[in-house]
Amino acid sequence: MRIVVQRVKEASVKVDGKIVGKTGYGYLLLVSFTAFDNEKTIDYMVNKVCNLRIMDDDNKVMNKSILDIKGSVLSVSQFTLYADTKKGNRPSYIKALNGEEAIKLYDLFNQKLRQYVPVETGIFGADMEVSLINDGPITILLEKEES
Repeated sequence: MRIVVQRVKEASVKVDGKIVGKTGYGYLLLVSFTAFDNEKTIDYMVNKVCNLRIMDDDNKVMNKSILDIKGSVLSVSQFTLYADTKKGNRPSYIKALNGEEAIKLYDLFNQKLRQYVPVETGIFGADMEVSLINDGPITILLEKEES
């Protein structure tokens, strides 16, 4: 499982010109799955996202989590995080989990994350337009590989 975490002042996602999800101060998460991911992987990543200390404290030091600041999340599925460009110039997505299985994990991830923070989402598999104001900019790649 891979997640790109972007600390944002605000972010939104549109489908067919209509905003379907948005967040204020918090995180934009770009989320992708591979064949070895399961509920245990999701639990690990939910914990990482919630406790990642990349939010500023009163001294402008990244020392707080999204839980500490009572922030919110915009979660967007993005299978292209598993693009493989080692051969040629056209990416292969063979490592990305198929949509039928990935949507189950994506929904479970968001459900579990909602137990801790407010979460809005894009629409799985849709052609989405994501807008954001990256704060910092702070962008972190989280990855949990097969264990």
